[in-house]
Amino acid sequence: MKENVLIIGSGPAAWTAAIYAARAALNPLVFEGAVTAENQEAGTLPMGQLSRTTEVENYPGFPTGNKIGAYIESALDSDRYSYLLPNEGDCITGPELIELMRKQATNFGTRILGEDIVHVDFSARPLRVTDSSGEVYEGASVIIATGASARYLGLPSEEAYKNRGVSACAVCDGALPRFRNKAVAVVGGGDSAVEEADYLAKFADKVYLIHRRDELRASKTMAQRAKRHPKIEILWNRVPEEILGNDENGVTGIKLKSTVGEEPLTLEVTGVFLAIGHTPNTKFLNGALELTEKGFIKRTVPFRTNTSVPGVFVAGDVADDYYKQAITAAGSGCMAALDAERYLAALEE
Repeated sequence: MKENVLIIGSGPAAWTAAIYAARAALNPLVFEGAVTAENQEAGTLPMGQLSRTTEVENYPGFPTGNKIGAYIESALDSDRYSYLLPNEGDCITGPELIELMRKQATNFGTRILGEDIVHVDFSARPLRVTDSSGEVYEGASVIIATGASARYLGLPSEEAYKNRGVSACAVCDGALPRFRNKAVAVVGGGDSAVEEADYLAKFADKVYLIHRRDELRASKTMAQRAKRHPKIEILWNRVPEEILGNDENGVTGIKLKSTVGEEPLTLEVTGVFLAIGHTPNTKFLNGALELTEKGFIKRTVPFRTNTSVPGVFVAGDVADDYYKQAITAAGSGCMAALDAERYLAALEE
């Protein structure tokens, strides 16, 4: 049977697209991904990056308040709620927020399959996708919302302290109490790293910008901004060797080694922010869609979610190398669903 809309992904973009498509009576089918060791290692488990964050203070509609835990429990089915950690704080967490999005999508009739898409054929109509069980599905339209995976250093200590001081998003986490009026470190040397450092300087007492070379890759304007900022100190020719911490406090410091033979250096910091890029999850496409120079899916119509193949639309971080926020991903999911709906209506005409 040919589906109206096939949605690949399970982050904010995918669930928002599903909500809009379901409310438009398109009966969407979502491939939310499979729980496998390979996906665990690659950072591509179902529910996206939001499911691996802690407090979310900047998503509209969820102000802080001590009733949030009770609301979450009442809103979710017991089998999904049982996987969540008890909320002892006063704001919603990433796993809770993405579960609520999923629940809202299913409330409108969205169907979900716990499989990865491993192959696509967009060369003819109907569009075809093959899942990890070998099943082939046909669709009049497809929305790709597979996200992007933050690049990490690969240190065992980094993995141990993710979401306990180690972060790949300063805008997401920088304002948390853990980092306010404390020293933090940013690893990277491009525009994104400088932007992260500049943002963190609004809250932190000191920001160390750690770069493996003796010159930033950032634009001259951005580099000058970092060099002149009174709270930012650039540490040249240094790379992280170990992230220090404990179970009670999370990150407490970072040990750096020199790339030019100098003595190791240890800094006391409460946070380590990685700004070394993101890898869009597009491997399964195998050339079926046009990509940008950075490997993100190319949007071919300004201010729309169209791709290089008619009927295939894109939403979220898999096409966004700039904003990378849950709210922008959700917004683009809405756009993709509306674009798909109008595309299908035009086919009927």
